[in-house]
Amino acid sequence: MLDDINIEKYWSILVEWCGSIFWTPNTLYQGLVILSAFLLAGIVYPSARKKLHIGLEKTEFPEAVDKTIANLERLIFPIIAILLTAVGAEIVGTENFGVNTTLLDGVTKLLLAWIIIRIVVQFIGNPAMRSFFAFVTWTIAALSIFGLLDKTTTTLDGFGFTIGESKITLLAIINSILLIVALLYFALFSASFAERRVRDVKSLTRSSQVLISKIIRVALIVFALLIGVTSAGIDLSIFAVFGGAIGLGIGFGLQKGISNLFSGMLLLMDRSIKPGDVIEIPDIGTFGWVNNMAARYTEIVTRDNKSFLIPNEDFITQRVVNWSHGSKLIRLEVKFGVSYKHNPHNIRDVAVKAIQESHDRICKNPAPVCHLVEFADSALNFTLRFWIKDAEAGVTNIRGVAMLALWDAFQEHNIEIPYPHRQLYMTNYPSG
Repeated sequence: MLDDINIEKYWSILVEWCGSIFWTPNTLYQGLVILSAFLLAGIVYPSARKKLHIGLEKTEFPEAVDKTIANLERLIFPIIAILLTAVGAEIVGTENFGVNTTLLDGVTKLLLAWIIIRIVVQFIGNPAMRSFFAFVTWTIAALSIFGLLDKTTTTLDGFGFTIGESKITLLAIINSILLIVALLYFALFSASFAERRVRDVKSLTRSSQVLISKIIRVALIVFALLIGVTSAGIDLSIFAVFGGAIGLGIGFGLQKGISNLFSGMLLLMDRSIKPGDVIEIPDIGTFGWVNNMAARYTEIVTRDNKSFLIPNEDFITQRVVNWSHGSKLIRLEVKFGVSYKHNPHNIRDVAVKAIQESHDRICKNPAPVCHLVEFADSALNFTLRFWIKDAEAGVTNIRGVAMLALWDAFQEHNIEIPYPHRQLYMTNYPSG
């Protein structure tokens, strides 16, 4: 049930506070000084930033320092504004004007707090998270500067609803959200750091490194969520009321996601597919290298540098050819036909010799072989088989090299490649 909230009471308090603070001559004078300071800062800011940017271009700093300086260039505006506001406060605060500069002092502190906060949060790499933490911290600082922090927390704590014997207030929800966001960011940052450390362990295989990294990431995220909710004072047992319906909805909604997550872990544990493998999925016509194995998908990079994001479940349920699994030896074959007027024994020798000398990628051991496979209508059909060890360097290209080598050998030995012959018989029919 929602608690009884007296809207008229809070509205009257707000109107009374605004009337006592803002609608006074003293406040209007200070507001005019603040507006003038911001307008002048807006006029001076573009030229000052341009001059600073030109000066920094002449110096050589590391890339990280350049990015930090580029982010801090935006602080030129509040720096100019705080200087002009401080000067205005000194002028109107003299005996000639006799203006109480409480509001000006508060604005100066706000601008100073914003500058300090933006400098401190530069260590956060994600721009969105950096702006989020800066805004939240500055909002708390602003409420504290104007003496409204305690009143705000008390008011937010008064709004809420009860579930059973537990009460969930708006303040608890806000605290929980802020804490969860902070802990999630810290968990992701720690997971990224742990992944880099795991990748440095040379004794682990690539698939083991990815599996351990995934387990660490998932564990840290779950741990952060649990700590964030419980630390905000929310009893997890109250969610048991919604557990059945929410669990059923999440089960149906995330069925594919969970399936892909566990499919990815199974692939890593059985080591059937790992980063760097050359794989082929005949059902969807994809051939390429495993570049990355994420929680939901596996990234396949093809020879034409296209990235295919294949759901992990497809590697469990569909037929997959792993060219790198087990031995590195891969057997390829080229089929061809020659005229009946040639000796098939000589054709086999010419073909094997031609393929052996065509390219360094073709293995000498196992040696290439050539078989007569069919007495066709117009040709003797052969299959030439050879082995390579580096499928990741391409399959179509080396098969093309083999076919060109056969062509050159046939031209050298005057071996004909026949084409089908058709005979058409014309019958004279009696006229009329």
